[in-house]
Parts: sequence; structure tokens; C-alpha cells
Amino acid sequence: MTEIASLLLLIIILILLIIPGFFMIYGYFVDRNQQRHSVLKNYPLIGRMRYFFESIGPELRQYLFTEDNSGKPFSRKDYQNIVLPAKYNKRMVGFGSQRDFDQPGYYIKNTMYPKLTEELAIEQSPVIESYVYNIEKEYLFSRKEYRTKTDIQPYLLDDDHVIVIGENCPNPFQVKGLIGMSGMSYGALGDRAITALSLGLGRAGGTWMNTGEGGVSDYHLKGNVDLIMQIGPGLFGVRTHEGEISWEELKKKANIEQVKAFELKLAQGAKTRGGHVEADKVTQEIAEIRNIPPYQTVDSPNRFKEFDDPYTMLEFIERIRDVAGKPVGIKIVVGQQRDVDDLARAMKETGKAPDFISVDGGEGGTGATYQELADSVGLPIKSAIPILHQALIDHNVRDRVKIIASGKLFTPDRIAVALALGADLIQLARAFMVTVGCILAQVCHTNHCPVGVATTDSKLQQALDIKEKSYRVTNYVVSVREGLYNIAASAGLESPTEFKDEHVSYKDLYDVIYENHLMTSEK
Repeated sequence: MTEIASLLLLIIILILLIIPGFFMIYGYFVDRNQQRHSVLKNYPLIGRMRYFFESIGPELRQYLFTEDNSGKPFSRKDYQNIVLPAKYNKRMVGFGSQRDFDQPGYYIKNTMYPKLTEELAIEQSPVIESYVYNIEKEYLFSRKEYRTKTDIQPYLLDDDHVIVIGENCPNPFQVKGLIGMSGMSYGALGDRAITALSLGLGRAGGTWMNTGEGGVSDYHLKGNVDLIMQIGPGLFGVRTHEGEISWEELKKKANIEQVKAFELKLAQGAKTRGGHVEADKVTQEIAEIRNIPPYQTVDSPNRFKEFDDPYTMLEFIERIRDVAGKPVGIKIVVGQQRDVDDLARAMKETGKAPDFISVDGGEGGTGATYQELADSVGLPIKSAIPILHQALIDHNVRDRVKIIASGKLFTPDRIAVALALGADLIQLARAFMVTVGCILAQVCHTNHCPVGVATTDSKLQQALDIKEKSYRVTNYVVSVREGLYNIAASAGLESPTEFKDEHVSYKDLYDVIYENHLMTSEK
């Protein structure tokens, strides 16, 4: 038996040596004789190692080599600032801030006499039933934690501070929380992700869900959450087979009680162009929702063919509002300032206006776009908000329009600054993706999302537990609302709706603190 065992061991060792050796020799001669890769031709074995490490480079940088605050588009610290409130309902930090206070940036001005909790204008009912995790002990390679059922307070606006969109519409949209979900289509995200988001936001209350330009799906409706239906230049969800707007389909969508408003998407921060979905994401179900052919790559046009200036756009908005009976807004990326001035001027001259304007910063995200658009086209959100806000003030139409800002505004302090610069409401997209499991793999456009969020692949979607992730969505949005009230109290305000430009300052590279005098009138 000993001889047999020794012989078997020898055979196994030979196999382990011969098989890799065979493939190395085979690969050597293949690479030597190929014409496509210069490195592999001159250095076959070392070249293979080069390509291997290059392929896993993003993961090495993300988890091992990138500093906490230096990763892009979201740093490790940014990621934690979303995950911790979502999973643990906590925003606590120890020892001190990791912010570099020598760098330029906005600061919120506190008061010597902040508001007490009982002085804040908060509505804390109904209490929300949720689940949060508690860490029992941290080990080197694992963490012992347990999930508990808990009641959390909703941190809603009280009746005196409710935001009303479309006050003069037959069916105005009342918002009791300042934070909602920006446009993410079913198709760009899978059905499990959309369902978890709908359930989580619906449970939190006081918020809304923008459908993205892919139209209203059954998954958006799962959580009984308020919806803003986005209409892109492709008119998905309200179009005929020929690509024209269908007023009958618009009426059908307006008759859905959860649909509270409509948004015409002129542009998006990461892509100042029409939307794009790869063919393998366009399933039969998605094609039916959008009224397009299945399994074909779809690009919506660069702009609406129904209008090409502010006057014809305002007429189109009026007609949609008349048919739908609900508020209608637009989504823009601020670029040339004269475009914003022309819009405000047309609003004053005609007496017509969108009920809200969603302004997206150039730092906004997307499922698929071109590098040159994502990196360089469109102003960042903190530059865009004041330009739009001031243009509306200058033409005396600011009180007719609500401004909804979006673009990496995923923490309470970022939101407070945006509100002070002129925004009325805030929308988030990628932060909500993180709450349902996104690990920032940046492969949204491939349909190969490793955690089942930005994919329609049913096998990959199995990783996403709808019920579990829905509670993280709830925890996150409520935690951010709580943090926003904390900042308001520090500034001496009873509600975050009272933030104005006087509550923020900007510090430049030369340690000069600038007061923000751009906005001269109250919001």
C-alpha cells in the first residue's frame, strides 16, 4: 500500500508540473507568433502577468492602494458615508474629520445659540418599523453582527414647511421630505433593485421616486411610493410605435395615482445627450414598457423634436399639464448662461412656466455615456444652482418654480449647502444604488453588474435580496433627513427649508472666506 500511495503521489506531482508546463510552452510559442500585442511577442510569459495585473488593477486600487478620500467617482469615505447610515442607521465618527481644511470649499455657518430639539419644526409620525445591524465584535477577517427590528423616527417636514410643487395645478404634489430618488430606469437597473428602492422609499414616506426615462414599470409601483414619471426625448412609455407622443398613453400614466408629476428630461449630468441602453438589457418586458423592439440597442434622440426654443418648450409643457392635470417640470444641465436667462425671460413674457426644474451637475452619474461627456460637459452642481436661481430671481419668476438639485449630494452637509445656494429639494441616484448593494464596480453599461443592481441578468440579480435591501434604503433616507435637521439646528433654523445663501461661506486657496453675495433675494 505504501508503494502504491507513493506512486500515486508521484503521478499527481508530475501532473501538476506537466500540465502547467505544457500550457506555458504552448502559450509561449502562440504569443511569440501573434501580431496583435507587441509586449506578448517580445516577452510572452512576463507579458501575460502584465495583462493579468492590469485586469485586476481597479480592484487592487479600490481595496488596497487608494486612500480613503482620493477614489473617484466616489471615494472609500464617500461609500462608507452611504453604507453606514443604510445598514446601521449611524453617522457617528471618532477623533476628527478627514476633510482637508486647507483646500477650497463651502462651510455652513453655525450660530452661537442653536435650536433645541423641541424647537425644531419636525413631524415624527408615523414611526417607521425597520431593521438595523449592530456590531458585536470586529475580527481581523470577519465581523460578528446581528440584525434587530427597531422603530425609527421619520424626520418629516411639518405642515408649515411642506414643499408644494405645482400649486396652481388641479393635482399639486406635496412633499414632506426634502430628499428623493433621481431618475433611474427599469432596464438600466434590474427589477429587483427597482423593487427594493420602491419598497424602501415607500416605507420611509415623504419622499419620491423618479422613474427615469424608461417609463413606469410594475416594479416602481410595488412600494406605494410617490412617482415622478420622467419623459425623455425617446418618449418611452408615452409614445406610439412610430415614435410620436401618444396623448392617450400620457392620460393613462396620469391616471395612476402614484404618479404625482412629469419631468421632461432635456439633459443629464453625465450625458448631455439622449439615453442609451445596450441590446442585451432590452428584454421583452422592457421593450413593451417602452414600446420599442426587444433586444436592440436603443438610443433616445439628443433632444426633443417637439420644441427647439424656450417658447415652444413652454407651450409643450402647458399641453402636457392640461392633459395630465399634474405638475410638469424639466431636467437640465446648466451650461451656457444665456440659455438659462432666455428660459427665465420667456417665462416672464408668456406667463407660462414649468412647475419645477431639476438641475443636474456635471458630476452626475449614468448607466452608460461617453468619456468626453462625463468628464468635461456641463457645470458642477454648486456652480449650476446659483446661476439658475439668480436668473429666475432677475426675471421675477423664482416663486413660480421649485428647483430640485442633484449631483453627488449624498450627505446632510452637502445637501445643506445645495439648499443654501438656492435649491428647494434634492435628488440622489448613485447613493441609492449603494444602499441596494452597488460596490462601485463601474460596469453598469455591460449588463454584468456583479451584485445584481445595474443588470437585467436574472442569475446576477439573485444576489440582491429585495426585503433586506429595502430596509437599507429606508434607513439611509431617514438618517440623511435627521442629519439635515441637525445642521439646521446648528445654524439656528427650525427647518432645513429655511437655508439661504447667508448660511454658507466659501473658503479659497488663500484662506480667504467669501460671503456668498450672488443671491440677493430670498428664496
